[in-house]
Amino acid sequence: MGWTVYILRCGDGTLYTGCTNDLPRRLAAHRSGRGAKYTRSRLPVEPVYREEAADKSAALRREAAIKRLDRRKKLALIGEKEGQDGDLAAAGDGEPPGSPPDL
Repeated sequence: MGWTVYILRCGDGTLYTGCTNDLPRRLAAHRSGRGAKYTRSRLPVEPVYREEAADKSAALRREAAIKRLDRRKKLALIGEKEGQDGDLAAAGDGEPPGSPPDL
């Protein structure tokens, strides 16, 4: 079973990064309030980025690396930019790179 590193946009506009070996199950848990403590009070959540990892160890390392990024770099990773007033704007046409399919 493969591992996935993902980023969620929370209802308050913050970003949450995690990893799992069953993304649909994990997203369902987040959306129902049974996911991470961080996302429970920030519903709804929507997936905005995902990337596959070779194994659990690689997924955990990549998750940690993404969590060390500042917000501007995370937004660049998911293909968005933030305006002066804090609003998000798409960076270009079409889907952002790494955007997950409809789940």
